[in-house]
Amino acid sequence: MKSKTEVHKDQVPAVNWKERETVIKLENVSKTFSIIDGAPTMAGQLSAFFSKKSHRKIEALKNINLEIKKGEFFGIIGHNGSGKSTLLRLMAGTYQPNPGGKVYRKGNFMRLSLGIGFDTELTAHENIFLNASILGLSMKQIRERHDLILHMAGLEEYKHTKVKFFSTGMISRLKFAIAVHAEAEIFFMDEFFGGVGDLQFKQLSESIFKESIVKGRTIIHVSHTLPTIREHCQRVLLLHRGEMVALGTPDEVIPQYRKLMKQ
Repeated sequence: MKSKTEVHKDQVPAVNWKERETVIKLENVSKTFSIIDGAPTMAGQLSAFFSKKSHRKIEALKNINLEIKKGEFFGIIGHNGSGKSTLLRLMAGTYQPNPGGKVYRKGNFMRLSLGIGFDTELTAHENIFLNASILGLSMKQIRERHDLILHMAGLEEYKHTKVKFFSTGMISRLKFAIAVHAEAEIFFMDEFFGGVGDLQFKQLSESIFKESIVKGRTIIHVSHTLPTIREHCQRVLLLHRGEMVALGTPDEVIPQYRKLMKQ
């Protein structure tokens, strides 16, 4: 007979992500780039460097204030050139904000993009060891996860095939399978699922997304794929011309994005 004080594990309330600690915080963050126009040659660039008239300022981001919680799945949307990737790079420390802006980040992190990291002259097997080591895994960890990575990507039969013979979908699956084994608390994903056309693998990646949240990973995802944003994100930031236009749930923000795109 169960004790009155005994609670079934399914009845234990889940921890609300809103109540968790802040792992990323941006205060008054702006980013301005200085562009040199009309200087295609080296001599022209040197001449333009000393000429103020040749410099053009581009305000990529303007006064961003934002907090992201541990374990939150956070989406960033906006049209091309709105500042999405710039914001992601600022969060990851690749870019530094303008003077006066502050970026706070707690925990080890990784920036994931399907467009980087593979040597097409190497086999799938060799690329697993190369890329997994770059992502911070030890040789022992890579050996332990090697077969699982191949199985997840559905490429066991192509273990010793050079990647240059792979289709775009095969490369995307292999990169994803390697990346999800990275030892990171924060994932910065920049259009990470672009080019993955295989329906079965899409279903697999969907389940991995959900599993990542359960494990407490914080995911910041830049994407134009609204179904993914709607399905997984607790909150979404809409950027337009470098400014925060909206911040809220997918149901609140996506309609504003669509309205903006029509305009």
